Amino acid sequence: MIYKAIVAYDGWNYAGWQKQVNAVGIQEVIEKALFKINRKETRIVASGRTDAKVHAWGQVFHFVPLDSMSPHAYFQALNTVLPKDIRIQSIEKVPDSFHARFSVQSKRYDFICTTNAKDPFAYRYKQLVWQNLDIDLMKMASKYLLGTHDFTSFCSSRVEADKPKVKTITKIEIRVEGQDIRTIFEGTGFLRYQVRMMMGTLIEVGKHKLEPVDVKKILEAKNKEACRYNAQPQGLYLMKVNY
Repeated sequence: MIYKAIVAYDGWNYAGWQKQVNAVGIQEVIEKALFKINRKETRIVASGRTDAKVHAWGQVFHFVPLDSMSPHAYFQALNTVLPKDIRIQSIEKVPDSFHARFSVQSKRYDFICTTNAKDPFAYRYKQLVWQNLDIDLMKMASKYLLGTHDFTSFCSSRVEADKPKVKTITKIEIRVEGQDIRTIFEGTGFLRYQVRMMMGTLIEVGKHKLEPVDVKKILEAKNKEACRYNAQPQGLYLMKVNY
């Protein structure tokens, strides 16, 4: 029997999703909560990692439950035990063939920038930009990232050399919401730092420090040294995982 859970969290106080040796990861906090409920170690498997200070509305994980506990009972118990910055959104029984990571069809990430320097919450939940961005140029540049490409230029140097770098981006939408700019990325999967590096590059285009065609040149270089830009983690949200 497998239960699928959707969890939202404020990532500011955590060193990312994965268990850490010298810091606290969200996975560890949830597994400790399940230990209190189940009275035994219960491993959870997520759709993927998020980095330190990255947030989520729709992270997904699965686990093997106790036979005696219903999804609703786990929902109530976990939200009682977990800290208030980690909230279970739903839990449901799924087929035994379900796997939170390997069954993923696509993901959506949102990145939020703001020009509102008076917002005292911005430093935890958005990237502050100190000038108005040229949204039209950013939209032009984003088109070079759509489709199936080798994204070697837009990934962390810590990504394993033999890990596939070809990913498919199906949607990039840039919305102006008052003083905020929300950029939506949807794709079949993302490399470590890929969304933040793509976003950091688009911000440079918006500042007129890069031309839209420079995004194409960086992408085609297929070189980890080609992109020097990485947007701040607190502006990034894992919104939804589709199966």
